[in-house]
Amino acid sequence: MNSAAPGLPRRPRGRLAPDYYIGGVISGDRVALARAITVIESELPADSGLARDILDGVVPRSGRARRVGITGVPGAGKSTFIDALGLHLIRERGENLAVLSVDPSSPISHGSILGDKTRMERLSQEEAAFIRPSPSRNHLGGVARRTRETILLCEAAGFKNILVETVGVGQSETAVRSMTDFFLLLMIPGAGDELQGIKRGIIEMTDLMAINKADGDNKLRAERARVEYASALHLFPPTPEGWTPPVLACSAITGDGLPEIWDAVLSHRALFETNGWLARRRQQQSLAWMRELITDGLEAQFRQHPEVRGHLPRVEADVRNGRMTSFGAAQSLLALFRAKE
Repeated sequence: MNSAAPGLPRRPRGRLAPDYYIGGVISGDRVALARAITVIESELPADSGLARDILDGVVPRSGRARRVGITGVPGAGKSTFIDALGLHLIRERGENLAVLSVDPSSPISHGSILGDKTRMERLSQEEAAFIRPSPSRNHLGGVARRTRETILLCEAAGFKNILVETVGVGQSETAVRSMTDFFLLLMIPGAGDELQGIKRGIIEMTDLMAINKADGDNKLRAERARVEYASALHLFPPTPEGWTPPVLACSAITGDGLPEIWDAVLSHRALFETNGWLARRRQQQSLAWMRELITDGLEAQFRQHPEVRGHLPRVEADVRNGRMTSFGAAQSLLALFRAKE
């Protein structure tokens, strides 16, 4: 029976009680986990209450996983790298992992257009791996709208390692840093003046830089690029946490360098647990997450306001045609929003 308390939106057809999702996620049921993520990602107002109940139920079981964000320049082979790294974690270390892979969205359907499961063919066949491609839907930061919540669900489901793959490096591709413990930047050799194409802010946030495709004829160029990047990183001041970002070469094809990269992730985790920076970073991330949700909620209320909805098309047309400044338009719409009904 699809019932709801008076005044509350009815649960959409096909949705189940919160206990189904919570119990299923905690027990490691992949179907329940996938369905819970679908609820979390839903933009239907009627799903918001259910999403909140699910998250409240799983939060006590979350927070223990290693959260690793992976980004990189175009052509760096992020998906192939994650495919190989995931196999290393499963077959060599006996661990499991969840991959939250964010696809660019189709401007027409708003769905994923790259299909990361097809680009991680070997990993997708492993029982110990869970791959969830999600459309970015033009959300700033190169991550999906509900990536943070999905991390919590995967942790509650028992995944020890969470890898978050972003769309790529760009002006706003740094939000992954605000939701992970370790930030890995993937590069390739032989791209000319490599450092010129990377934003300084991304370099400053990097916990490890990996030069991928260090195999065959590329080995020498990869080593040269590694030395150049290492020299460049030494120009930056030391981090307050006491971590010095290493620069390592690797090959997603041969597997060379992958164990050393993961050893660096483990060393980083051990250091941050010992000096207290892991807990501090998680606390800062939780506050940033809360503030972002408040901003999203206020914007949604603003756009749903009847007076704003009624005037918005005309005001936007005035801005486009130069009859009104952007500043004046924003002030007039905000005044409508703040006015008493």
